[in-house]
Amino acid sequence: MTVAAIDVADPRAKRASRRRNSALRQFFRNPKALAGVVLFGMFLVVAIFAPAIAPYNPTSTAFGMLQPPSHAHWFGTTSLGQDVFSQFIWGTRTTLIVGVGAGLLSTVIAILIGVTAGYVGGVVDSILNALCNIFLVMPGLALLIIIESYVHNTTPYMNGLIIALTGWAWGARVMRSMAMTIASRDYIAAARLSGMSTLRIIVYEIVPNMTSVIASNVMYACLAAVLAESGLAYLGFENVASTSWGTMLYWATQNSALMSRAWWWFVPPGLGIALLGTSFALMNFGIDQVTNPRLRTSRRRRQVEKLLRELRAQQSEVHSDGRGARTGASD
Repeated sequence: MTVAAIDVADPRAKRASRRRNSALRQFFRNPKALAGVVLFGMFLVVAIFAPAIAPYNPTSTAFGMLQPPSHAHWFGTTSLGQDVFSQFIWGTRTTLIVGVGAGLLSTVIAILIGVTAGYVGGVVDSILNALCNIFLVMPGLALLIIIESYVHNTTPYMNGLIIALTGWAWGARVMRSMAMTIASRDYIAAARLSGMSTLRIIVYEIVPNMTSVIASNVMYACLAAVLAESGLAYLGFENVASTSWGTMLYWATQNSALMSRAWWWFVPPGLGIALLGTSFALMNFGIDQVTNPRLRTSRRRRQVEKLLRELRAQQSEVHSDGRGARTGASD
């Protein structure tokens, strides 16, 4: 009996492995997804090796004030004589940790609440769905500002925790709908009849079949967390002594960098936020391409149409060459 179980499980494991490998190949063949991975990888390398890359202490005021970009200071200096390039490098680490950490945490909360509500149903579903609706109807930025007003001088990491604890509702609603769809399938009924517990069914049967939805939610949640943290820091709802892209924009605004034409002070952090958000969006496009059959079909249709156009062009060239040869022979 054990041998039979192994024989049945082995083909299933092989099929699952082939599906994963095929999905990864499709993901990395997508130009948008590949560009997003490369862009995110660049920011990740900068964040990991920030102490080695940054030439100066980001809080040091030992340099000239409002110096434009030069060989000594690639991104110029601030009104206090701080090196903007060093601040940008260290701010990359802070913003990336907050964005990715908050995105992952909010996704975990969304999975716990959404999948539990969608599979268990009944009173549990009613309570958790009502909780989701409460967080959904609240304006996100206003809720964050209210919480921040009671928690003074928060660090970027505390802001990330607050963002994660308040930004899970949309993801939980999607997870709930997906779990309700999966719970009605035959293999879930077979798992119940075999005596599997609710926790095992959720962990081993439902969540693995939601991988694409979870990955897409992670990208969206990370993007939202980066924008939320930067917005809170820009508005001053963060310890302004910390170094992040948001606090760089805050100090640039407070010291009238735009009026002073010190564009090198606010352009790098703003461009960094835009490029990091673009990387998440591009990777999300790649995930949609892998998981959405309509997008895959439309891409194949475009490839077939391109191939047909090339064949028609070759046939027309052959016909024209044949007519030219016959004309020359008659002459």
